[in-house]
Amino acid sequence: MEFVLEEGKDLRGECSTLILPALSIGNVGQLAVDLLVASTRAERVAYESSSNGLAFVQQRGPILKGRMIDFAKNFADFIAASGKKHVVVLSSLDFSRWQKVDMSSGLQMYYLSSVNADGTDEACQRLGWKRLEEYNPAHKKWEYLSTLAEGNPQREDSSFCEGGDKDEDYYPSLPFASLFSCLKAKGLKVTCLLCYCSEGDNMSDAFQLAEAACKLVGLNPRNFNGNADGGWVIPFSWQTVYGPPPDICSAIVFVR
Repeated sequence: MEFVLEEGKDLRGECSTLILPALSIGNVGQLAVDLLVASTRAERVAYESSSNGLAFVQQRGPILKGRMIDFAKNFADFIAASGKKHVVVLSSLDFSRWQKVDMSSGLQMYYLSSVNADGTDEACQRLGWKRLEEYNPAHKKWEYLSTLAEGNPQREDSSFCEGGDKDEDYYPSLPFASLFSCLKAKGLKVTCLLCYCSEGDNMSDAFQLAEAACKLVGLNPRNFNGNADGGWVIPFSWQTVYGPPPDICSAIVFVR
């Protein structure tokens, strides 16, 4: 894997927190990063907002089948070498897998952190988020990820990162899990912010996931002074993210 900076640009040491998406259902992570990049008015080097001490990476296309762990390991090497201290991974989860549905307080945010071995983080708990209950570091699939991330020469199972039929296998098979394991193995602080969604127009979910990321890193979206409610700047790319609107035309019905 090769990383190329724009000519004359470099990665600033003060941008020690990196926010990136993991490919997932509904593309909520990518939409949230779009929103954060536009709202912080990040400079394109690989997207940095030095005034906020943040760096961003956007990913559009999927990873080749069976190469997710290789990608995550290479990416983790690059992130560690570039001096990042905290990596925030934004992702969504399949709503059909949600075991305890409670929409009384709106979209529920979940997290997974490298701070403690069991995935907990007091800072995230204080923000009212729940640790991903399905995370079990002793489960064979999570152990398998950790083993590969730490450099064990086991061959990657090409079917591993393509999703699983069993609920307990679903979560470690997702891209965020590989990124989490490989970044953690490099000694980096990693926080995954996760929400459940379905396919469709998930812009509202993206706002909530981006807002959660802001809370985590201590930003107030209202200070962005954007053109949307809450201070956000709507990304230009969102104008056609779900294709052009339907043509407006008159319908003529003949009755006889």
